[in-house]
Amino acid sequence: MSSATTNETPPAPVEAFAQVEQAGGPLLPLRKAGLARFAERGYPTTNDEDWRFTSLKSLTDLPFLPTLEPLDQALGLADIAEITFGQHDVNRLVFVDGHFSSDLSVISEQTDGVTVTNLSSSLNGLENEIGSLSANDENPFIGLNDAFFTDGALIRIPANGRLSKLVHLVFISTANEAGQAAHIRNWIEAGANAQGTIIESHLSLGQAAASTNVVTETRVNAGANLEHIKFQDQSLNAIHLASLHSELSDDARYAFHSFALGARLSRNNLRMRLAKPGIECVLNGLYMTRANQLADHHMIVDHAAPHCDSHEYFNGILDDQSRGVFHGRIVVQPVAQKTDAKQTNKNLILSDNATANTKPQLEIYADDVKCTHGATIGEMDDDAIFYLRARGLDTKTARRMLMHGFAGEIVDRIQHDGIREELDELVWNRLEGEHHLD
Repeated sequence: MSSATTNETPPAPVEAFAQVEQAGGPLLPLRKAGLARFAERGYPTTNDEDWRFTSLKSLTDLPFLPTLEPLDQALGLADIAEITFGQHDVNRLVFVDGHFSSDLSVISEQTDGVTVTNLSSSLNGLENEIGSLSANDENPFIGLNDAFFTDGALIRIPANGRLSKLVHLVFISTANEAGQAAHIRNWIEAGANAQGTIIESHLSLGQAAASTNVVTETRVNAGANLEHIKFQDQSLNAIHLASLHSELSDDARYAFHSFALGARLSRNNLRMRLAKPGIECVLNGLYMTRANQLADHHMIVDHAAPHCDSHEYFNGILDDQSRGVFHGRIVVQPVAQKTDAKQTNKNLILSDNATANTKPQLEIYADDVKCTHGATIGEMDDDAIFYLRARGLDTKTARRMLMHGFAGEIVDRIQHDGIREELDELVWNRLEGEHHLD
């Protein structure tokens, strides 16, 4: 667990909260409690074990300017015509600087019981839901989100229901002033035997040193099957902080895919609780960094029931002076017999100045389990390059094929054919355009 910080609490969030408090609302107790948790701990530092490889100086040096009101950036459909996944037949919810845009969103009529809308339009009745999965997390950014979130997605699929279309959540930052911060909250619930695919995109139109702090809570009930794809490609000046808390019930299937390509600093906290028997959970991620980027994935998978499977696969491609951080922990509780858990982190280093820090962990308190973990950090395989060159390929093409295969291990696990194909093409083009192939 994280150790307590000793730094003084920055006063700006406390001062900014006056506007939130004045607005009131049904979630004001949650907001006050969140601010109190943040004020108690302050921003994490590298003295915290969970943050020792990730300095937040690029964030803490900025003023704290939460976007509690829209920034009045006039966007039209032409501004988002070329967004990733924009050509698919989807229900699209668009949020600009943390605020819902009905003009840019496309939501078709839903089947009985399905809810696809923005959170702030349906807060009544959610007082006991929002925060119920994340409240015990010591991460102070969750407290900060509790206090300042403006909006986000609300998705509910009833028992035996199904999303008739893909749901695409688009979060756009137009920030033009350093320190502007969007706080976003999502609540996703899949009822018993429900099914659906959700895509979550985080993009930048503004180039300021702005931040996004997003918290997503996902409840996947008995027999449900949910695929969740997150694509983060924000400005290289941006800071992206995200927490995902999921609770899975009997025989649920949940696959979460993370693609971290953008932002100067990105941090994804993933917390999975496998609460009932028969669950299958897949966490699958690719981070591709260049320049001075830092991509950090920190996850805990809590096996709290028997006969559950969890598999984590994270690959990183690191170029220039960039850094990748992976901290994965699988906890197998005493009751969680017959657990099958696997954790793998592989890092491909393309530059002498790139760095990877990886720390896979197992905590096993049951005696009838099958658990493995492993991590690799290395350069491109010279023998593999030689093998391909011996078959007529030039060095550049050989390196391109090896990198594409390395990234393709992650992309290929996406179940939805159209999304998988688009991401495969996007990753291929990004590798060719931005990473060293010579």
